[in-house]
Amino acid sequence: TQRDYVFVMTYGRSGSTPLMGILNSIPGWLLRGENRHAMRHLYEFHRSGLAERGRVDARRASEPTHPWFGIEGFPEAASLQHIRALAEATLLRPEPDTRVSGYKEIRWYDEDLPDYVDFLRQVFPGARFVVNTRNLEDVAASNYWTHKDDPLGQVRRNEEKMLLAAEGLGDAVHRVHYDDYVADPEVLRGLFEWLGEVYDADKVHDVMATPHSRRGKHRGPELAGHDALEQHRVHLVGDAPDVERAGRAHSEAPAAAARSASSSGSAS
Repeated sequence: TQRDYVFVMTYGRSGSTPLMGILNSIPGWLLRGENRHAMRHLYEFHRSGLAERGRVDARRASEPTHPWFGIEGFPEAASLQHIRALAEATLLRPEPDTRVSGYKEIRWYDEDLPDYVDFLRQVFPGARFVVNTRNLEDVAASNYWTHKDDPLGQVRRNEEKMLLAAEGLGDAVHRVHYDDYVADPEVLRGLFEWLGEVYDADKVHDVMATPHSRRGKHRGPELAGHDALEQHRVHLVGDAPDVERAGRAHSEAPAAAARSASSSGSAS
């Protein structure tokens, strides 16, 4: 089955979990949550095979007496094909009615990020990327970052690397900003137009009216006030790594129930 691929590029506490929910509210979409950069391991495998194939003398390495016997025949196309099959069977797991598959990830900070993104585009032909950013001061003040050294500096460097990699993607990338679509969800119409999908204001409202957050293991009592304020302000504070298919659940729930849940969350 021919499918399209979309990946959300962001960093921790940027609001990407509700964004994933919004995208999953589109019929036929199934974006998974974070996988702790699992595709990076397959990138290293593929890159190593190509590097060693190019390093050896092909004629000599084809002899069974050579210590690198066979590496000269490392099949690039077959490697990409089987990596895609493995990723689809394990990470993406599309369903029979899935038109668009992919995932969101918060770990886009390696020095060779442009090369890694290019690898993803080879594995997933036609892949598109949604870059999600947020006011960095708010990001750095969240519980995900405050226990780290120089949280604002770290998240700023991560964003710079991500945006630099995105510059080379041309029409294959679209940027959204959390603070903009929280203040006015209508700005997401541009994203939907770029995706070629119909913007459903009611579904978007229902997703955004539902809290997306999870108490991290590293959260301390001194952070409770900040996180409670974030929860009250927009209901969107987290990037829970175990959340998947949130949007589909939202789209199937009655709007009245979603709004009721929103009112309860704000009251707490």
